[in-house]
Amino acid sequence: MTQADTSVDFLRGIIADDNRTGKFGGRVVTRFPPEPNGYLHIGHAKSVCLNFGIAEEFGGVCHLRFDDTNPSREEMEYVNSIQEDVRWLGFDWGENLFFASDYFDQLYEYAIKLIESGKAFVCDLSADEVRDYRGSLVEPGKESPYRNRSIEENLSLFRGMRAGDFGEGEHTLRAKIDMAAPNLNLRDPVIYRILKQAHHRTRDEWPIYPMYDFAHGQSDSIEHVTHSVCTLEFEDHRPLYDWFLDELDIYHSQQIEFARLNITHTVLSKRRLIELLNGGYVTAWDDPRMPTISGLRRRGYTPEALRNFCDRISVARRDNTVDIALLEHTLRDDLNQKSPRVMGVLDPLKVVIENYPEDKVEDIISTNNPEDPSMGERNVSFSRVVYIEKDDFREIPPPKFYRLSPGKEVRLKDAYYITCNSVVKDEITGEVVELRCTYDPDTFGGTSADGRKVRGTSHWVSEESAVDAEVRVYDHLFTTEYPDDVEDGGDWKDNINPDSLVVMKNAKLERGLNHAKPGERFQFLRQGYFCVDKDSTPESPVFNRTVPLRDTWARFARSNT
Repeated sequence: MTQADTSVDFLRGIIADDNRTGKFGGRVVTRFPPEPNGYLHIGHAKSVCLNFGIAEEFGGVCHLRFDDTNPSREEMEYVNSIQEDVRWLGFDWGENLFFASDYFDQLYEYAIKLIESGKAFVCDLSADEVRDYRGSLVEPGKESPYRNRSIEENLSLFRGMRAGDFGEGEHTLRAKIDMAAPNLNLRDPVIYRILKQAHHRTRDEWPIYPMYDFAHGQSDSIEHVTHSVCTLEFEDHRPLYDWFLDELDIYHSQQIEFARLNITHTVLSKRRLIELLNGGYVTAWDDPRMPTISGLRRRGYTPEALRNFCDRISVARRDNTVDIALLEHTLRDDLNQKSPRVMGVLDPLKVVIENYPEDKVEDIISTNNPEDPSMGERNVSFSRVVYIEKDDFREIPPPKFYRLSPGKEVRLKDAYYITCNSVVKDEITGEVVELRCTYDPDTFGGTSADGRKVRGTSHWVSEESAVDAEVRVYDHLFTTEYPDDVEDGGDWKDNINPDSLVVMKNAKLERGLNHAKPGERFQFLRQGYFCVDKDSTPESPVFNRTVPLRDTWARFARSNT
């Protein structure tokens, strides 16, 4: 992409201007800095696509750097999952894989430099006392009684912290800035705390760890990142980011903020996601109801759909909320082109075609994908007994019901016209359990030789070759558009959708689908898009519904054009 092409949003405009003025010598280095304390979600996908995309567009590089400065919450499981997710999205950091822990020695020396210049001090206040001394937006803070320690005493104490001579909470290292600053982040923030927990990379080497605000900018500087792209919650932290770099007189990266992603019917707070997991509301980080990248992947989302979605919503300066219908519309656009059509009956009703030969099985030719003729055709078995959806039959049909009912004729997709003659009911419940029908042999292929038309078409599966499967029908995890919006005393978890997962254990699928591999995607005719779950085996196939066919966003877009 040329510089003239890159002014499609404010962020690319800034970078294009920097290149024109030679601010960073024409270099573009971005970074994606996840904290390895959980799995990435779709909000992170926006940042991944933005940082790696910008680097690619401007001929630069993007670093993957883990902000691993809090061993109490970080694990190698998360490090590995994040790398897997970034690769799955289609991006490669090459040789540029870094960890903040790579720089612990250098960050410690930076802290020593601040102490030696009188810009940092060791404080004995507890965490609660530090908060009390901080003040408020309308009141200045109070200086710590330890703020005026001598440089020599501060150096001695800080080196003692490094040596492990003190317990957790006994001391912190704080920057010495301005306790009356309007920006609370500049009121002598903590730089280092004592934390005697093993780190997943450095083990027990360090009893002290830098705070994110200190590690962030200095890690950018060490890597000579040009544009440090953050979400808006870090906007008020930018003066502190700049203060550290200026006081240390080191390479000065530029922090730029953009609006984080918010989606209706979804929560994207990592704290909220952990609460869902720990509370048993979902089964795992990759539960297909979770907005994590691994959950979306397991549900059947494609990396192309997520990248296209991130492109569509663009980059904004202010927070907004995107309708989940746009995400689902983007997914359907992608799956519609790629997914072979198959027939799956989720809630089966047995149909016996009484005038069809009992020992006859014939192949019906069906198109795999009308959107892509190159995907060819397949043969589907047809026999005397088939299954249709229970919802495709009404004993007493309502007005404008065009499916099957007593005395009515419908088309079986690509096969024959059938007419319902009678029903068989459960003797105890009275539920219809079987239909007795006849077929017209002159309607092979789903068209009538005499030209008569029927309005209803049903998908079906032959009993002779049916695959018994479990189908997990997923819906939005929350019933309300804005799950976090609750009245005083309310709980956001009260908005969880009790029908976010419905398991259909007796589904009937067309032959061969038990051999589909985990991750393969299909469109079940009239049902939606489905994906083979990782739990699936040829003996016990399991499919997840990725998204239904109903596209509310497309209808909304058409009505507004």
